[in-house]
Formats: sequence, C-alpha cells, structure tokens
Amino acid sequence: MARRASGGTGRPGGAGVKGARRPEVRLPALEPYGGGELEPDGDYDGVDFRGTDLAGQDGAGARFMDCALTECALDGTALTRARVLDSVLTGVRGVGTDLVDATLRDVELVDARLGGTQLHGAVLERVLIRGGKIDFLNLRQARLRDVVFQSCVLVEPDFGGARLERVEFVDCALRAADFTAATLADADLRGAAELGISAGVDRLAGAVISPAQLLDLAPVLAAQLGIRVEG
Repeated sequence: MARRASGGTGRPGGAGVKGARRPEVRLPALEPYGGGELEPDGDYDGVDFRGTDLAGQDGAGARFMDCALTECALDGTALTRARVLDSVLTGVRGVGTDLVDATLRDVELVDARLGGTQLHGAVLERVLIRGGKIDFLNLRQARLRDVVFQSCVLVEPDFGGARLERVEFVDCALRAADFTAATLADADLRGAAELGISAGVDRLAGAVISPAQLLDLAPVLAAQLGIRVEG
C-alpha cells in the first residue's frame, strides 16, 4: 500500500497558517491492465493503465487502489462515486469526465489536460495537482482537505459552496475563480502566480493572501462593498 505523508508543508513565515499535508505515493509492482471495458463497482488493485482509452466507459462506483493511469483518455468517462486511493494519474486528458461524489485520497494528478471535469460533491484529501491545465473544473459542494494546486493553470474553476481546508495554491494561475458560498480555512493563496476571482470575494475569510494580491483584488473588493473609487 502507498505510504502517506505525515507532516505539513506550510510556507516559512506563515505563522498561524496550517500547511497542507501532501501525499507521498509509493506504488507497488503493478499488473498491466488486461483491457476491456471498465465495470461499474469494479475493483482495480495495483493495476497499470498505460495509454488506455477509457473514453465513454462506465466505471461508476469503482475502486482504484495503488493504481497508475498514464496518458489515458477520459473523455466522458463515468466515474461517479468512484474511489481513487493511493494512486498516480499522469498526463491524463479528457473533456467531461464525471467524478461527481467521488473520493480522491492520497492521489497525485500530474500534467493533466482536462476540461469540464465534474467533481461536484466530491471529497479530496491529501491530493497534489501538479502541472497541466484544467478548464471549467466543477468543485461545487466538494470538500477539499490537504490539497495542493502546484504549477498548474485553472481556468474558471467553480468552488461554489465547497469547503477548502488546508488548501495551497503554489506557482499556479487561478483565472476567474468562483468562490460563491465557499468556506475557507487555512487556505493559502499567497503562492498563486495569478489570482483572478470572478465571484465570492466576500468568502475569502479564512484565506491568506499577499499584500500585492490585496492590491490586485482591491477593485473587486470595492465593488463587493459598494465603494466607489474616483480620481
């Protein structure tokens, strides 16, 4: 079974901000995927999915433990209520992947190219999303704990109604993010290379930002508070 990280990785000088615990996935020897269609409620333990086309397949409720998914196609793949545990996904791509109500725990998602991924109501715990680009990520009503977004591009991510606890944005671009009705606790936005918020700026209580980011967000904050700024 993959080993887990036990300590936090908070930024130096971030007194009062609890750092996210990152996953440390150590995969065992894996068995190549035997092919065929994914099965709803299937059980995949120690499987190597390499270059597998999973587009349009139905793996709802499936369990993936100690698995590697490398350069796999996930266009329209149904993974509702799936459990992805102690696994590494590298270079996966796809539009409309359905992970509604899924659980991702001790997972690394590396260099993904995804669009319209549905993670509504999902649970993400000790997840590292590093590199790649994800457009229109739906995390409404999701629960994120110990999640790190690192060196990736997030275009119009929707965190509406989500809970973010010990979530870090490190060297990533956050464009037109929606935090409407979200709840944040120890969310560290200081490391974001680009911070753009389209809605829900009033929900940033519980987050920490840098002085420069505060200046960038000043027009949005003023508009939220009904303040007119005139020369």
